[in-house]
Amino acid sequence: MGHRRAISTRRQFLGAAGSAALLTGFAPYYARAAGRPVFPHGVQSGDVDTASGMVWTRVDRPARVHVEVATVESFENAWHLPPQDATPSHDLAVKRLLAGLPSGQDVFYRFTAEALDDINQRSEPVVGRFRTAPKARRDVRFAWSGDTAGQGWGIDEAGMTTYATIARHDPDFLIHSGDTIYADGPMQDEVRLKSGEIWRNRVLIDEKRKVAETLGEFRAQWKYNMMDEHVRALNAVCPSFVQWDDHEVVDNWSDAKDLTADARYAVKSVPQLRARAAQAFHEMTPIRRNPQEPGRIYRKISYGPLLDVFFIDLRSYRGPNGASLETSLTPGARIFGARQIAWLKQALAASKATWKVIASDMPIGLVVWDDWKTRSGAEAVANGENGTPKGRELEVADLLRFIHTAGIANTVWLTADVHYTAAHHYDPARARFPDFTPFWEFVSGPLHAGTFGPNALDDTFGPEVRFVKAPAPGQGVNLPPSAGLQFFGLIDIDGASERLTVRLMDRADRELYKVTLDPAGPPRR
Repeated sequence: MGHRRAISTRRQFLGAAGSAALLTGFAPYYARAAGRPVFPHGVQSGDVDTASGMVWTRVDRPARVHVEVATVESFENAWHLPPQDATPSHDLAVKRLLAGLPSGQDVFYRFTAEALDDINQRSEPVVGRFRTAPKARRDVRFAWSGDTAGQGWGIDEAGMTTYATIARHDPDFLIHSGDTIYADGPMQDEVRLKSGEIWRNRVLIDEKRKVAETLGEFRAQWKYNMMDEHVRALNAVCPSFVQWDDHEVVDNWSDAKDLTADARYAVKSVPQLRARAAQAFHEMTPIRRNPQEPGRIYRKISYGPLLDVFFIDLRSYRGPNGASLETSLTPGARIFGARQIAWLKQALAASKATWKVIASDMPIGLVVWDDWKTRSGAEAVANGENGTPKGRELEVADLLRFIHTAGIANTVWLTADVHYTAAHHYDPARARFPDFTPFWEFVSGPLHAGTFGPNALDDTFGPEVRFVKAPAPGQGVNLPPSAGLQFFGLIDIDGASERLTVRLMDRADRELYKVTLDPAGPPRR
């Protein structure tokens, strides 16, 4: 494909910057300079569009943080933005929107910091890079996956190598589809595997040895992930577009979840845990701030004329889990919530992009039980009845009918959550609810967590498995990353034909499945 950045360019950037700047930024958090500020968790960028992007960093002490922005690696044409103070009120993290950027352009940014108690103590710089979205048609490549540091599998000797595999493909951005951290998943130093081998969490901090309850403990979950060199390296050259699911707070949470019997938690209020988790999420990620609703996660990112990405939040506005069999759309049966579904309909209808990617933190047709032991209660959308829509399926049915009636073409759903990879095709000819246009849903993950599955499919919307890769019968569940069943997806949109190609990949960089989709209607001129 034309107009792709050469992978060697990214490697050259990392190599050159590493010797001069990134070595300091990528040093483990416990490596402290004697008197100068240090950037212990590198840099991040995110939510990049044609003219702007968010950038993030964190220092190891109160400091005044400066940022320079340039369109060349040498920073010869750099412009300086007013400094920000990194203070304990936001755990010494700073982020800002870089605006007024040229489209389709590599952008380089460089942070330096001065200690607030001694401005003569100045850090070494830390450098990052991203590319703004194009205004003209060009090739676009992005990756997606989910589930990082889950089920007790932390930073072992190899580290989170799926991130390094993704980096080799030089994507324009990575969609992290939720379970970005595991605040509810304590880790141990060692885990004995079924084979008799020992998994060793080479890097571990005290906050990962228990469930997160305090704001500091939630913040530490993010800092732990960024202690991995592969995570920091990808963050430096690839924007992350993030959303959340349940493990950022507590397993399978809704506001109605009852923690009374869970002895791990001294804090029993899920709304209290959610508030602390949300603060940490927005402090520790490069997500944009919505001025009308600062804590909002659902949003649209326009990535040029070929692509709009709609990030939805199926966690924050849901009714209680298990309310899966209602026949009318009551507030308790919702999973999007009325306000979010109205926004999504309006945003989809207004989209002029060729492809409309709906980034969902949970799958549509896969049955995900709230209680796996009894196989009861809907945790996701599907209720397992294989019938006409009920409960949360009603909201999805209404959305799919709207997309069909409004003539909105080229919608593709991307998701994670279930810890294996699959391709599903939905067709009204197979469905119990037939009032929709056929579409695809692609599942990926985990990035670095336990592997499970496969799950059963509910027939309500007529899904068909076109591909699945999960543990084989007899392999068991919660397989460690060392078993190799860690997955991500790659999407390429061709700038000339506007065709969209999906590849499902594993962490060894093997292509497991590939399909190319033609856009509805002729290519635009």
